[in-house]
Amino acid sequence: MRESFVDAGGVRLRAVAQGEGPVVLMLHGFPGLAWSWRRQMRPLAEAGFKAVAIDSLGYGGSDRPLNARLYASDRINTYLKAALDHFEAESAFIVGQDFGAQYAWNFAVRSPGRVRGLVATIPYDYNMAGRGMLGAARTEPEGAPVLPEVASPNSLPTERFAAMAAHSFVHLHYFQQVGPGDRELGERPAEFLKRILWALSSKGDLFAVRNPAAPGAGYIDRLPPAPDLPWDWLSKEEFDACVAQFDHPDLERRFIGGMNSYRTADINWQIGRAYADADVTTPTLFIFGADDPTMNFFPDWEARMRKRVPGLKRIVAIKGAGHFAQQEQAEAFSAALIAFLKENA
Repeated sequence: MRESFVDAGGVRLRAVAQGEGPVVLMLHGFPGLAWSWRRQMRPLAEAGFKAVAIDSLGYGGSDRPLNARLYASDRINTYLKAALDHFEAESAFIVGQDFGAQYAWNFAVRSPGRVRGLVATIPYDYNMAGRGMLGAARTEPEGAPVLPEVASPNSLPTERFAAMAAHSFVHLHYFQQVGPGDRELGERPAEFLKRILWALSSKGDLFAVRNPAAPGAGYIDRLPPAPDLPWDWLSKEEFDACVAQFDHPDLERRFIGGMNSYRTADINWQIGRAYADADVTTPTLFIFGADDPTMNFFPDWEARMRKRVPGLKRIVAIKGAGHFAQQEQAEAFSAALIAFLKENA
């Protein structure tokens, strides 16, 4: 693999590439890295594509600014254009997981001429905690109570997070305040990564965080303990390599990419109003882990997606995979991905 750095207009993004051919730009989520796509790089290269994965802003070898505004959706769109320019690609296939799926959906709507095909693993609408594919118009009258919903056209995300947190712990709400979450995760990076990677996997229990906990408990101690490594999809050596890439002398920057992605929810929702009624016409593959717990956040996601994504070619559920389908069931994920790319190359 070849490493390079993308000049994205005031920030630098680390990228790795392998192979030659049409560019396939892969975008990770939280927690994630370019490393998260390690099992797709060679298969894509051998299939005749240039596989490119980046450390998103705030992660790994990319810059880690504290200013949350630099992580907003309009800036991310600019960074992705810079990445394509860096690899001399007028257009590319864009593959997104978790927050990377949010970036991919947005890019397909806001820069359609630069997207040959879209692959997403999460129906985040065009923003995490966006409008649930319901469009820009309110569905309830002004002044109606804020409902504890992840996605809605009726109220700001942070208002909804607060309503959810009135009933149980919600990390979306906890991470809004600068400081506590940053320090908690930064002080115990290996323990956080081990617990969250397991909790989001097909065998984990993400929603255990809602259970009662000791007073003052943060996020890590609410996540159930994870079994010792190796797991069937992650070796101890791979895990150690992942943890090392989150390291930073300033512990509050170790997970700043994820923290600021949550903290841009309101501004992204506001920016997104202008695009909320736009359908996705780009050829699209939706591929997800059949046991991904985060899919429970999105009721009626399939019916809404089929209505709002006329470019949808296929929905593939990967058996035995949770939130990290590209790692947990790498062969099945890569096979479905490459089949779609070849059909639309």
